[in-house]
Amino acid sequence: MEYLNIGILAHVDAGKTSLTERLLHHTGAIGTLGRVDAGDTRTDTMELERRRGITIRSAVVSFRIGDLRVNLIDTPGHPDFIAEVERALRVLDGVVLVVSAVEGVQAQTRVLMRALARLRIPVVIFANKVDRAGARYEDLLDDLTERLGVACVAMSEVDDLGTTAASVRPRPVSPAPGLAEQLAEHSDAFLTAYLEDTLTAGDYRAEVVRQTRLGVVSPVFFGSARSGEGIAELTSGIREFLAGAGKPVPDDRLRAAVFKIERGRANEKIAYLRVFSGEIGARDHVRFHRRGPVGTVTTEAKVSAVHVFELGDDTVEARAGAGQIAKVTGLKEIRIGDRVGVPRTEGAAAQFPPPALETVVGPARPEETPSVFAALLELAEQDPLITVRQDDETRQISVRLYGEVQKEIIAETLATQHGLDVEFSLTKPICVERPIGVGSAVWFITEKRNPYFATLGLRAGPGAPGSGLTFGLDVELGSLPLAFHKAIEETVEATLRRGPSGREVLDCVVTVTHTGYFSPVSAAGDFRKVTPFVLAEALRDAGTEVLEPVSRVEVELPADTVNGTLSLLVELGGTVTGSVTRGDRAELTGTLPAGQVARFERYLPGLTRGEGLTTAEPAGHRPRVTPNRPMPG
Repeated sequence: MEYLNIGILAHVDAGKTSLTERLLHHTGAIGTLGRVDAGDTRTDTMELERRRGITIRSAVVSFRIGDLRVNLIDTPGHPDFIAEVERALRVLDGVVLVVSAVEGVQAQTRVLMRALARLRIPVVIFANKVDRAGARYEDLLDDLTERLGVACVAMSEVDDLGTTAASVRPRPVSPAPGLAEQLAEHSDAFLTAYLEDTLTAGDYRAEVVRQTRLGVVSPVFFGSARSGEGIAELTSGIREFLAGAGKPVPDDRLRAAVFKIERGRANEKIAYLRVFSGEIGARDHVRFHRRGPVGTVTTEAKVSAVHVFELGDDTVEARAGAGQIAKVTGLKEIRIGDRVGVPRTEGAAAQFPPPALETVVGPARPEETPSVFAALLELAEQDPLITVRQDDETRQISVRLYGEVQKEIIAETLATQHGLDVEFSLTKPICVERPIGVGSAVWFITEKRNPYFATLGLRAGPGAPGSGLTFGLDVELGSLPLAFHKAIEETVEATLRRGPSGREVLDCVVTVTHTGYFSPVSAAGDFRKVTPFVLAEALRDAGTEVLEPVSRVEVELPADTVNGTLSLLVELGGTVTGSVTRGDRAELTGTLPAGQVARFERYLPGLTRGEGLTTAEPAGHRPRVTPNRPMPG
């Protein structure tokens, strides 16, 4: 059987969970439709999801289209849970991107499409809600092509658009000049055939299929998840345009990736794997690999059980092969992002930056501090980008996150699942340090200030933005035992968590320039103890600057409210990078200090008569600045 793993992605409220239900029902995977407002959908299984009507954790369901088995991952639409989307992207063969035919392309839609384009993941677009007043067709297609940066080809036509009687019928791929030019941009062979006038309608459709699988063209299907119109056409389109995009790796060795962790009824760890090649089954001994700051860590464990998806959210116990998604138990130390079996040498780069905000979590009852910390660690296991830290001295617990909604979800989860009431401090941006120049320091064994049996010299300087820690040697590898080199590297990584200004040091190049030891007196512990002193001196010599996190913001608003909104952005320390007006609507793009995003979102409705929409995504760091004037509240 052929397997296809797809994701459903969308801006919040575009209707992706309802579409998932429709696909399951249309293909016979479920007998009755669930509804988001009724809290009985197959993919929103958490009580919080059912109560709030939003997707928080990615969920997997399965259905068949003929002899094609489709595993579908329903992902969150809210920007605060973008980490869930990132993990899903790493295991997908294709995506159905849902947009509203009424609202069209929204800011979060563009964020998602940029990530999909970077990965060249094939995208089929579903224009939902054609039965709602205000639904658009031709200008929506133009909007999609212009604002998503991909050639969009309509595969459906709609009668009675914008009414409850709206109906959908297939639209043939016609050899129109505009389409020919779009396709010819990415195919010399197609261009030659077009110029020679030898193309048929079938050639056009075949080229759309080919270029969709390459990630440069997106077919657009119209319909309504509420009424079921257009679902049959979309289902056929998934098979035609996406099947074959993710062929299994021709290798009998096990290669798999972990994209989700959850806990079972007995609190056992369940890992969700996408198998790229080979097989995995109960009682297999497997290795899984994790990349850390100082190399790859490999662990071996025995699999207890493997379940694969059957229909809907039902699973059966069986061996999982290439192309399948499996739920695996028994791997107690496994984490999200681990590679199982043979590690993939090309890796999978993060498509979304890590969270830039931090809050302090305190239990309502101080004696519950250990329980709160343990519960947060369990949550971080399911979402690694929720970084949990506890100060060694004060025992204060801090959590890194993307936004305020995520904070609310954490509080509700701790209360409902663990019986713990907590309070959060004001969310603050995570400022970091970066070296300004190049500095160096050397501590020799014979020096009075050095009580350790270790000579160490380090040079510290700035690295490229986003490069993290780069560790190197200007000495021979054989100048020290390997255990001593490892001790230095590990201690450098740990020391950079708190730089001269008390903040984490990013984008730093650290090079070992001097080494020496007394055999057999010196030990790895001597190098672990001396390294923080030498590195601190080198950083002071280099000098560091404090950087604040910034977010890329996109705002959609009435055109006559642009001036007031621009003023607010500037007053909060932001910069405007673009402004476009389309009729009575306008779009602004710019950057804003991450710590000011929540305040901007709070004031935007009052400036735009409640019609302004905004989204923000982390966009790196810049030297810290102060807003032009403080805003009230």
